[in-house]
Amino acid sequence: MGQKKEYKAGMRKNLGRRTETYRFRACLLLLPALLLLAGCATAGPDYIAPETDAPFAWKAGQGRHLKIGRAEPEELARWWEAFQDPVLTSLIDRAVKGNLDLKEASARVREARARRAAAGAGLLPALDSTASFQRSGDSESARNLYSAGFDAGWEIDLFGGVRRSVEAAGADLQAVREAMNDVLVTLSAEVALNYVEVRTFQSRLETAEANLALQQETYGIEQALAQAGLSDGLALQRARSNLESTRALIPSLRASLEGAKNRLAVLLGEYPGAVHEELALYRPVPPVPPEISVDAPADILRRRPDVRRAERELAAQSARVGVAMAELYPRITLNGSIGLSALSSGDLLTAGSRTFGYGPRITLPIFSAGSIRAGIEARSALQEQALIRYESAVLTALEETENALNAYAQEQERRSALQESAQAAQEAAELAEYQYRSGLVDFTVLLDTQRSLLSAQDELVQNSGALTSHLVRLYKALGGGWPAHEAEQYERGES
Repeated sequence: MGQKKEYKAGMRKNLGRRTETYRFRACLLLLPALLLLAGCATAGPDYIAPETDAPFAWKAGQGRHLKIGRAEPEELARWWEAFQDPVLTSLIDRAVKGNLDLKEASARVREARARRAAAGAGLLPALDSTASFQRSGDSESARNLYSAGFDAGWEIDLFGGVRRSVEAAGADLQAVREAMNDVLVTLSAEVALNYVEVRTFQSRLETAEANLALQQETYGIEQALAQAGLSDGLALQRARSNLESTRALIPSLRASLEGAKNRLAVLLGEYPGAVHEELALYRPVPPVPPEISVDAPADILRRRPDVRRAERELAAQSARVGVAMAELYPRITLNGSIGLSALSSGDLLTAGSRTFGYGPRITLPIFSAGSIRAGIEARSALQEQALIRYESAVLTALEETENALNAYAQEQERRSALQESAQAAQEAAELAEYQYRSGLVDFTVLLDTQRSLLSAQDELVQNSGALTSHLVRLYKALGGGWPAHEAEQYERGES
């Protein structure tokens, strides 16, 4: 009888094991079907990039120095080399390596990449190992429990909520990359603009100092005439007033020059005063190239990082609508565990200590007081806001480019008139000095021509700076200054 009971117990045990095996195999057979279903169902709208009806041509039109056509990407990426100024090129290259805003933008890219990787991990199973020891009992007896094992869990992305999260994180990463490209565009333009300011103030100082020397000579002549009784005190005081007025202009120009140099140093990620020595030598404002190629509006919108960033942010918000909609549907999680459990450490590795468990868990939202629907509505509103920001970025890009084109063309026209004015003022001053020494004109005529000369030369120098600055702003509006391979290299920390 005892042998029969043991035999029946063994049979029941083997039958139970076979039943569990059949169930496990059935679950394995169901997995392909679940995976196929998961690959077909994705909650939320599929993203479609918005179409923008960009103007066919610029309102500013084509001037003598502007050519509407395809700009070379390589030239636009390093537009500052068109000025053929090695100091400017060196400063921009150093700024790309040392600027703090760019370093912060690079760190944000690495953060977004890590977040995308974390979102993608949700598509794969999670595996944990556990080990524990527990002693329990009462005042008369106690026992130990040893256990160790592995727990696995996998949420099947049946309705695409996790995939939409990965899609959103990927779009976020692309948006942050475009934000870093935008920092590159702004940085190169700011370095160039401040460098142009430095050279403009240096040229204005040269002009003021040359005129100061001329006026000192005139004042000396008038002073000698007054001492000889050949001139009245009024002419002497007018000469002195003219001289001191020019002298008073110089300190303000020097202060502005120092401020521009300090700003340049900070843009390079260095302390104020770091570039004073290399910029001590006066050099003229970098001249503009004879002709500039300007892309069509649609091409510029495709290149500008701020527009590209807004489009990627819209894609991310569209994906998050799908994440919110996936909360409406069931969630299926496959859980499983294997382990060892025994009352003594010596029995932990025996056959009888083995434990296991597996099975699916289905979570179906039944009542949430409208929170899921409200979440979907909120995400849809965020998507609408992102679309509006994209449209605003497009309009801003077109406005900046139109304004930059117009300002550059008008400054070119102004330059022609100022060159004629400065040439006439130079000739008038030379003629007035000759006639004054010959006694043909009085001192008032000489003073007036000297004032006009200083004003005309100063305006011409400022025009040179303004013309180059307008071209820098035009390059910025065109989205120039971010070579893709160098931006990715900087992001990886290889610069």
